[in-house]
Amino acid sequence: MRILFLTDNFPPEVNAPATRTFEHCKEWVENGVEVTVITCTPNFPQGKVYHGYSNKLFSKETIDGIKVIRVWSYITANQGFIKRTLDYLSFAASSFLAGLGQKTDVIVATSPQFFTTWSGWLLSKIKRKPWIFELRDLWPESIATVGALKKGKLYRFLEYIELSLYKSADLIIPNTPAFKKNLTERGIPKDKIKVVPNGANMELFSVRPKNEKLKQRLNITEEKVVGYIGTHGMAHSLDFILKCIYESDIKECHFLFIGDGAEKKNLVSYAEEKSLKNVTFLDPVLKDSIPDYLSIVDISLVPLKKTDTFKTVIPSKIFESSAMGKPILLGVEGQAQEIIEKFDAGLCFEPENQQDFKLKLYEILNDNTVYSTLSKNSLTLANTFDRKVLAKKMQTHIKNLYDNL
Repeated sequence: MRILFLTDNFPPEVNAPATRTFEHCKEWVENGVEVTVITCTPNFPQGKVYHGYSNKLFSKETIDGIKVIRVWSYITANQGFIKRTLDYLSFAASSFLAGLGQKTDVIVATSPQFFTTWSGWLLSKIKRKPWIFELRDLWPESIATVGALKKGKLYRFLEYIELSLYKSADLIIPNTPAFKKNLTERGIPKDKIKVVPNGANMELFSVRPKNEKLKQRLNITEEKVVGYIGTHGMAHSLDFILKCIYESDIKECHFLFIGDGAEKKNLVSYAEEKSLKNVTFLDPVLKDSIPDYLSIVDISLVPLKKTDTFKTVIPSKIFESSAMGKPILLGVEGQAQEIIEKFDAGLCFEPENQQDFKLKLYEILNDNTVYSTLSKNSLTLANTFDRKVLAKKMQTHIKNLYDNL
């Protein structure tokens, strides 16, 4: 079986879509599938081409047996609706043109970003091959949620296209049950929706001793560290966390933020303005280095803004932190909260509720019995969401579609 996979993000980028796609494709190749990935020049989230790459019209490389085709796109930082839309549309066009010359049996197009699925749909029509919509984000709803798009005529037009793509796809693979529920309530047949959640790479992420040399190098003197590793975007409510640290005068632990995004400059400016001495910001690190940084973290912080839209998402950082035995301090309602509470792998605070955040933080920090229980249970959670197992599950769904052509 030959799979053509279209994705805007791919290693060496280290965000959740890039990681999930790479780890799934790597597993499929090991299982004998021929996989070709069409992606763009690595640049996320700063909008700067990574060292060793250039934004060429077309280039090829092989990564762990995966044939990777990189195409030109308009590159911009992950901020500004118009510029990002141009970025997304340019990749959709370039990936379509590159896809025309690739032989395949099945086409997979993943969101975010949404326009990638346009390319997958059109390639499937021309090649007369089935296509799969891997749904990782309810777009344009999520864009409107963070205030980047008003719910006017443009929103309704994009929503119409979104629903049309769901209907045209031969198979939809969302990463949360809530997405499946959303689609079925909008008229999409249940039998063509197969949920494959995010998970953890249990080979890369595992319990290990703290990297004390790294902690010293970062000049972190506090005994306990609360860590956030991921995108610093409009949706992630990190401004709320900083306000809590300042207004509640939280000094008992150190807060480590690793990553980049549209809001990072504002966050750094606020921390400097308020003289937050127990806050450290770092640039994104390579995927293989993340376990070292997680090793010095005692509590993994996972917040999002308070909105009904985010009740449907399950942040992937939950699984990676859990695989290292880190209790989760979760500020997300809905699906993610259900998982954390089911496994008793962390404590959940009401998003953007300062008093509740402080209460749950101190409970994990100060009660050794609570900490030990959450840490142990987080490992159970991670083993339940082993990325290798989930990759095989997705491959089975794709193979079933292929076999029934």
